[in-house]
Amino acid sequence: MTERYDISLNTPAGQLTSAVEVPTGFVPVSAIVPMMRRLGEEAQALEERRSIEAGRAISCQKGCAACCRMLVPVSAPEAFALREYVQTLPEAEQTRLAQRFAVTRTALLARGLWNRLIEMGESTDPPDDAALEPINRAYFALRLPCAFLDQDVCTIYEHRPAACRELLVTSPAEWCQDPVAHPVDALPVPVRIGPALSLLWGELTEQPPKLIPLATALDWAARHEQENRPRWQGTHILDRALDKVWRFLSQAFQKES
Repeated sequence: MTERYDISLNTPAGQLTSAVEVPTGFVPVSAIVPMMRRLGEEAQALEERRSIEAGRAISCQKGCAACCRMLVPVSAPEAFALREYVQTLPEAEQTRLAQRFAVTRTALLARGLWNRLIEMGESTDPPDDAALEPINRAYFALRLPCAFLDQDVCTIYEHRPAACRELLVTSPAEWCQDPVAHPVDALPVPVRIGPALSLLWGELTEQPPKLIPLATALDWAARHEQENRPRWQGTHILDRALDKVWRFLSQAFQKES
């Protein structure tokens, strides 16, 4: 059973109004992931419209996959949701993905990065963008395609992490191939859904919030499967999730003032 809620949020780019269906029973925290991603996309759409009206069109397009070779952070709820989705795929597709992830793991082990990424997912320290920057650069330097990428097309597009959805640029697409030499102009992100979900999960489970590298997310979710078994009332999860959304929107307004 679900219950419909009308949500209205003020963002720097305008008002967001959305209707969501929330489970009335007790569900895992991963159940909120699709709704949260949709709210993030709707907020991002307002930013995209504002950018286009200002004469700055989005240069991202299908087949432009430089960002699919970056270190993508996902929250614990997203990692669980992604594993659940992969488990619904035909066995042949699951086998193919397992092989691709094995190739990625071998490449990262050879460069001494795999264990560092595992440590990121297990860290009890709050996520720190500055501290992670050296690992981000080392990872991108390998130009490893995401295991979910097939001929530069995302095979999990409808289920891709929030971080993938939020990276939109107005600078020339070719600049994304070397963002160190050519810093890209990224669209503002009013609500960072991954960190918001990370904070939500930390609050509900009374654990430190964390972000997990996508390359290790399925491995992490399998090892932490027990932590996805607790259930909370859907309306309670929604209430706490919106609290995190409002926190990020408040920060976005402060940046613009």
